[in-house]
Amino acid sequence: MTQQRGSTDTDETADVAPLARLRDELLEYLGAVGKHAVGKATDKLTDIADPGKLAHDGGGALAETAARAVKGENPVKVMAAEKAKDAKDKVVGKAKEAVGADGGGSKPGDLKAINIIEHVDIGRPLRVVYDHFTQFEEFGGFMNGVSNVTRDPEDETKTTWKVRVWPSSRSYEATVSEQVPDQRIVWSSEGSKGTTSGAVSFHVLDDELTRVTVVVEYYPSGFVEKTGNIWRAQGRRLRLDLKHFQRYVTLQSEDAEGWRGEIRDGEVVRSHDEAMEEEEREEDEQDEDEDHEDEGGEEEEDEEDEEEEEEDDGRRRGGRRT
Repeated sequence: MTQQRGSTDTDETADVAPLARLRDELLEYLGAVGKHAVGKATDKLTDIADPGKLAHDGGGALAETAARAVKGENPVKVMAAEKAKDAKDKVVGKAKEAVGADGGGSKPGDLKAINIIEHVDIGRPLRVVYDHFTQFEEFGGFMNGVSNVTRDPEDETKTTWKVRVWPSSRSYEATVSEQVPDQRIVWSSEGSKGTTSGAVSFHVLDDELTRVTVVVEYYPSGFVEKTGNIWRAQGRRLRLDLKHFQRYVTLQSEDAEGWRGEIRDGEVVRSHDEAMEEEEREEDEQDEDEDHEDEGGEEEEDEEDEEEEEEDDGRRRGGRRT
C-alpha cells in the first residue's frame, strides 16, 4: 500500500511541473510586452513635451492634450476636441483670407465696391412719394434694415443711421451733397465697417404713379460685411426695404410734410422754411391771376351784353322810322 501511494505522488508531480513552467513563461512574456508598451507610451509623452516637435503641431494641440489628460480628462476626447478646434480655426482663416479680412493683409486699394441698382413703382403722386422719402426718421418703423435715423440739429445735410447687419448693428454718418425737391437726392456715408455713396431719383410715370430709382456704391470693410458681399446680401436688403417703402407710402391715407429744402455741393442753398414760403407766395400769385382772369371774363361778358342791348335798341328805332 505504501509503495502504491508513493507512485501516485510521483506521477502528479510530473504532470504539474510542465504547467508551472508554462505559467511562468507566460507571465514573463506578458511582463515583457507590458514593459514594451510602457516604453512606447513614455517615448510618446517625451515627444509631446519636446518643444522642437510642438512647432509641427500647428499651435500646440498635443501639448494641450497632454496637459488636460494629466488633469484626468479622457485623452481621446481631448484630442478630438483639439483637432476640431484646429479645423475650425483653419476654416475661419481661409474665409477671412477670401474676403480680405486676414488681420492686416488687405489694403484700402484692394477693396471691391458693391454696385447696387434697384427701382420700385409706387401708385402715388410724385410729390407725395418724395415727401415721404425725405422723412428719414420714419424709416425705422417699417424697414427691416434700419433701426433708427436722427438728424443733426445744427446741420441739415447730416444724419446718423443705425442699421441692422445680420445679428449685429452698425452706425453710419451720412451727408447729403445734393437734394432737389421732387427730383433727386445724392449722399455719401462713413462708418467703421464701410463707406457708401448713392443717389435716389424720382420719376413721373403718370399722375398717380411714381418710380423711385436707387443707385448705391458700397465699400465694405468689416468681416461680416465682406462675407455678406459674397452672397450679395446688401442688394437683397435694399430691394426688400424699397418694397417696404412702397407698401408704407401706398397705404398711407395722409400726405407727409416732407423736407422741401434744396442742397447744392453740400451746402443748403434754400432751407425748408424758405421753400415753403416761396411756395405759398407762388400759390397766392396763382390765385390772384385766376381772380383777375375771372374778373376779366366777367367784364367781357358785361361788354358783350351791353353791345347786344345797343343792337336791339337800334333795331327797334329803325322799325319805328319805317
